[in-house]
Amino acid sequence: MIDLRTAPFAILVLRVALGILFLAHAGLKIFVFTPAGTAQFFGSLGLPPALAYLTIVVELAGGVALIAGFFARIAAVALIPVLLGAIFTVHAAAGFFFTNPNGGWEFPAFWIVGLVAVALGGDGAHSLRPTLKA
Repeated sequence: MIDLRTAPFAILVLRVALGILFLAHAGLKIFVFTPAGTAQFFGSLGLPPALAYLTIVVELAGGVALIAGFFARIAAVALIPVLLGAIFTVHAAAGFFFTNPNGGWEFPAFWIVGLVAVALGGDGAHSLRPTLKA
């Protein structure tokens, strides 16, 4: 049975944690690899280099939206393709476990599960702008 008093706070905790992870992931692309370096890496994978810039923007905007609770359900669904792209272009070949060389797809897949939980569970407590009004 779901405790309706605390469930919104559980979603809040998950939402904020996922948002912070996305901001950290975008920060890695911006401050460590640089946007140009990220674009070059995307190109080396056979992807359009411009997709790197779009990915950075989506990770930043989605991370902020999750943390703030600004259309969090929509943000969660919008971020899933970013992780699926990471799985299929980078991590799948390394196997399941993220500790494998080049990182496996275990962590991005679990990250998707968290996003699905937010999408299904709702915006949670302290949402700046709920996706749907009751």
